[in-house]
Amino acid sequence: MTDLLQKGLKLSHLRLADMLTREDQLSMAAHRLGIAQPAASRLAAELETILGTPLYTRSGRGITLTPAGQILCQQAAAILRQIADTGHTIDELKSGSTGSLAIGSVTGPSIEHVLPLLRQLRVSFPHILVEVEVSTSDHLCDMVAAGQLDFALARPPRDPAEMAFIYHPIADEPVELIVRPGHPILSGAGPVTLSDMLAYDWVLPQPGKILRTTIDRQFMNRTGRLPQRVLNSSSFLLMLATIGQTNAVAVVARSVADYFATGGLISRVPLDIDIHVEPYGIVTAKDRTPTAAANQALSILHSLLTANDASQDTPSKSEAY
Repeated sequence: MTDLLQKGLKLSHLRLADMLTREDQLSMAAHRLGIAQPAASRLAAELETILGTPLYTRSGRGITLTPAGQILCQQAAAILRQIADTGHTIDELKSGSTGSLAIGSVTGPSIEHVLPLLRQLRVSFPHILVEVEVSTSDHLCDMVAAGQLDFALARPPRDPAEMAFIYHPIADEPVELIVRPGHPILSGAGPVTLSDMLAYDWVLPQPGKILRTTIDRQFMNRTGRLPQRVLNSSSFLLMLATIGQTNAVAVVARSVADYFATGGLISRVPLDIDIHVEPYGIVTAKDRTPTAAANQALSILHSLLTANDASQDTPSKSEAY
């Protein structure tokens, strides 16, 4: 980074680079920055001179970042976030209880842990602005590493080269099979087996996702076969709509099933086995000091976890990855 600064890299360059991660047209990036397009074009040209390589290529629909451009723009976003965090931290020191907080979570913990956390934050620190991202563990960890999230309830990457996190394990995640109320599979008196479920359509996450891998492994171990009619989708709303209008089956975290079953939107399949995905926990960046707002949220979260006895059977010592 020192060489780039010596070559003339400025904050205005970083702002443009950050905006190019969100806009695929230079004119739109300029508009959002509040500058004229010629000024944006000049900044882009200066960046290419500093880098010694093109920042983007033009196409009929706009611009496409080059590999070098992608690296610079991603790092620019992280640097600007750190600068913003510094300003927020100073504001928090002056006011004591303000700031912003970005939390990520996989689906089950978002209902089981994040919602109670948000309620407590609203009561104790009403001036902290909170954003919540619900996504897959891989995406959430990327966002933590990039400084876009203060912390996440997720599973850390398996690749040691990517593990730049502090991980505090919470619990494994039990899952349930869900169907619409009145589904034919619910008409029997006894428990249902996975073999019974092979006859139905399924809505599942894409292959390679941890929940999909867990279900596929259970089917292979129990039946030697996989469901043949599967809609691959990461959309929770599409999944709910599909099982609500068809005889399809889906799999969700138990906390999610509990929440929607209470409202009568879905029914749980009385499966003859318990299925769990591997443990999740609190993921923070190893090389970044949490903001005051993040520390307040983490303190509340740990208190809630202790009160709920959620981490009773998991190691209490944080692990660095």
